[in-house]
Amino acid sequence: MSGPESGPAVVLVGPMGVGKSTVGELLAERLGTRYRDTDADIVAAEGRSVSDIFVDAGEPYFRELEREAVRVALAEHPGVLALGGGAVLDATTRERLAGLPVVYLTMEAGEAIKRVGLNTARPLLAVNPRQQWKLLMEARRQLYTDVARAVVATDDRTPEEVAQAVLDSLELKDV
Repeated sequence: MSGPESGPAVVLVGPMGVGKSTVGELLAERLGTRYRDTDADIVAAEGRSVSDIFVDAGEPYFRELEREAVRVALAEHPGVLALGGGAVLDATTRERLAGLPVVYLTMEAGEAIKRVGLNTARPLLAVNPRQQWKLLMEARRQLYTDVARAVVATDDRTPEEVAQAVLDSLELKDV
């Protein structure tokens, strides 16, 4: 198992709704470690939702919070870590992920819309969610791929199957 000096045991990246939280919790349980989500860290620190932060303070402010939350979590969390969907937009964050066991969880647009819904509280999907999701993915797909050691598709798989695929992709074993 990794320790704080070497970073998290697993870092999950991917778009909103892909299942990072669900799969991350399963992975942590299987590996006998803890789960952490940088979006949850931000919500706890700010005392308001990600959507409220976007509306009240704007995306640039949220991205600053996100960059710092990722820095702290990578430095101190030895377990399974999930990053917010846009965390890879930051070049410093991408540099910090180099050499870590990062897994990019993927899904197709149709599956994304089923999971996150067309009427959603996700601020970046507020207008025309299907089109917005496709645009976000066009901008982020290569960044996710660049930071990942492995890519695992989530379409038509249970969270348990995805968790096992992540373990297999990193050649990690259940405890």
